[in-house]
Amino acid sequence: MNFVRYAVIATALFLGTAAALNSCNNKGNSSRETNFQTILDSASAIFDEGKPKEAIALIDSAYSGDINLPLKERFGYYNLKYNYFYHKIHNRGEAMLYADSMLDLFDTQDKKLKYASEYGQAHFFKGDLLFDDNHYNEAYKYFYQGKIIANNNLDICNISDYSYRMGMIMYKLGHYREAASNFKNSFREHGSCNITFRSFYRRQELLDNAGICYSKLNETDSAMYFFKRALAFIEQYSERFKTSENLLDVARGVVFGNEANVYITQGNRAQAIRLLKKSAEINLRKGNDNVDAQLSELKLAHIYYDTHQTDSLFALLKNIQQQSDSIHSIDVQADWNYLMAKYYYNRKESALALTYLKEYDKLTDSIVIKEKHLKEADVSEQINRLEKTYELDVLQKNNQSQKVLLKVAIIFAVLFFVILFLVYSNWQRSKKNIKKLDDLNSQINEQNQSLSSALTELKISSQEKDRILRTVAHDLRNPIGGISSLTGLMLAEAQTDEQKESIALIKETSDNSINLINEILEATNNKKVEQPKEPSDINPIIANSVELLKFKAAEKNQQIETELFEEPILLQLNREKIWRVISNLISNAIKFSPPGSKIKVKTVLADREVRVIVEDNGIGIPDNINEKVFNMFTDAKRPGTSGEKSFGLGLSICRQIIEDHDGKIWFEPNPTGGTIFIVSFHTQG
Repeated sequence: MNFVRYAVIATALFLGTAAALNSCNNKGNSSRETNFQTILDSASAIFDEGKPKEAIALIDSAYSGDINLPLKERFGYYNLKYNYFYHKIHNRGEAMLYADSMLDLFDTQDKKLKYASEYGQAHFFKGDLLFDDNHYNEAYKYFYQGKIIANNNLDICNISDYSYRMGMIMYKLGHYREAASNFKNSFREHGSCNITFRSFYRRQELLDNAGICYSKLNETDSAMYFFKRALAFIEQYSERFKTSENLLDVARGVVFGNEANVYITQGNRAQAIRLLKKSAEINLRKGNDNVDAQLSELKLAHIYYDTHQTDSLFALLKNIQQQSDSIHSIDVQADWNYLMAKYYYNRKESALALTYLKEYDKLTDSIVIKEKHLKEADVSEQINRLEKTYELDVLQKNNQSQKVLLKVAIIFAVLFFVILFLVYSNWQRSKKNIKKLDDLNSQINEQNQSLSSALTELKISSQEKDRILRTVAHDLRNPIGGISSLTGLMLAEAQTDEQKESIALIKETSDNSINLINEILEATNNKKVEQPKEPSDINPIIANSVELLKFKAAEKNQQIETELFEEPILLQLNREKIWRVISNLISNAIKFSPPGSKIKVKTVLADREVRVIVEDNGIGIPDNINEKVFNMFTDAKRPGTSGEKSFGLGLSICRQIIEDHDGKIWFEPNPTGGTIFIVSFHTQG
């Protein structure tokens, strides 16, 4: 299975270059910093073109250990060097030095908070090296710490990286269904990231990896679905990334080789041979994934052996032997020796067959020993222990915070009574001075005082309510998330239908609780934090939302149709927030539409306004709750057509986000049944 090697290539592309980390929001204060960033971007582009040595030479000529460079630029330099030593020349010792250098950049709490994304990625890099060196327990600690940093900062892209690594580990452990689930989660999570070549390459890899897992489970229909989906995804973006056509060919070649496995299982050898030859032809080219090509050739050799094509088998094996002089892969060497042993055994040349068989056994023992060490390091137990440790730390910190808050509350209570006493004393003294006022003035003054106090208390109460709500929601999210993760593992291991039903009920309740908590945090924070906006094309934001939710719609046999602008339309937006609004409206359309229905998402330009329209043919909104649907914690919430849970917060959050963008959101009844939601933005210029 062409899996591990492919993952290395995609990881190198996605994690190793500096441009993805430094091209956004990096404003240097001097020409020295600006020049270095330009060189860093150029070196990253050269690296992506398959010229790593030239890229390293360029960046080394510009970097002289200048500690005055911004942290992001130094991080980008270390990252490029790390990628070169780890993924290109396989010098893990040097790579470890640069991984440690990246972590050392975050020597203060302020830097860890300000550059949380880079800080989390540095943990993933260090974990990758430890994992390759068989230090599995230490690797899990770094992976989990990276996840915690991502969760605390709502960094969905880094959360996606964690899911990807868990998928890789589960695959190596042979837990293919759990691996597939992690890969699919990572694909969905990655949908909120900016579309760059690296993010695109990772997403098509995740689709291919899910297909490999289902192939391992002999679920050939699911496997072929994901392989076809991966190829379609590559073609969807092939024009956009045509300057990297060579790497697109590498990706296609890997998928072809994996598709061939399904045809082999189905007994369609002719189709399998065609795909394997196509895959090998692509990846045997200079600069492509030659090891993947050898794996495809070995699959082809097995077919020749099974069909007794002895001459073709021997010629192919000798060809692979010549290639192996410059390419070293223990998996390739082991399988090659096995086939050579079978070839000479069938020719009744036992001495030669025994020689190759002994070499095969030696190589296989090395592979088995590594797999044994991996399985002995129980990942589930390690993650569970790390979660318990983290929860204990959080509880201890909360306990300390509560003690501080209690002391502050006591101080405020004392001050309150002092102020109350002073007010009372002043009031007593003032009574003698107001006796001459008539009864009407006295009543007016008392009413004004009562009204002022009530308004003050109401404001304080509202602020306190939001603070308590955020604190409670934040403290509940991690333990409930832990419950959800544990029940997910328990569900896979449940023995009886009764156990599965009970555990599934707990998991569903946990997932619903997490969704509610996330919406509460979003609702209480949205009013207080000004979100950065930048000129953005509305088309890819909508396309990403639709692409992510097609899987959810497919569960109800629904179709999502889109009509987008033919040309880019730039608006001043916060991409993540507007992505959430559009995703929420499409998700609601899916939730409240019957199975088999169509949902339309389109954009129009009217009266110098860009409008995004989401139209469904669902159950509609009754007149008696029209005025309530945009209220926070509304009682107008209803279950979906398949019993989906609703918390009554989504549309309130959407309205807050749109109003923060000086836009408008409203809905109209669909003449054919259902609802039409409309979001409008002012165009620039």
